[in-house]
Amino acid sequence: MTVNEAIRRANSILPGRPAPDGQKDPRWQAIIAVGEFIRTEPEAVWAFVERWGKHANDDLRAAIATCLLEHLLEYHFDLLFPRVERQVSRGKRFADTLSRCAKFGQAKTPRNAARVDWLLKEQHKLTTRSAEGRSRGQDAVGPTNSG
Repeated sequence: MTVNEAIRRANSILPGRPAPDGQKDPRWQAIIAVGEFIRTEPEAVWAFVERWGKHANDDLRAAIATCLLEHLLEYHFDLLFPRVERQVSRGKRFADTLSRCAKFGQAKTPRNAARVDWLLKEQHKLTTRSAEGRSRGQDAVGPTNSG
């Protein structure tokens, strides 16, 4: 199987629904198959992560985080972390995906681990400030002049 075949297969069943307890989840199995190409085809795997890592389904984001993103960062941190930063800055769902990742390999070095931790902390601050502004009835982007 090629990376494109694995991605095509996974895309054909996603987002799908979680399997019943005690049964193998075909979505997770398809995502694991995409993960077989992390070392050799990081760009193709990243495109897949970028697409599905911001999906509304928590279980799907957990699969993307633990089967793909954490291992992409394990082997290709310098290549992909700037892209991760952009995705995190665009939405809290991708930040949630990143927060589910363990740190291995390149992501575990003190410098890189600190970068991940800082990014998640900053995203949390932004999300908290935005939520506080909404709860006080303020516009999250700030005041506007109406004339």
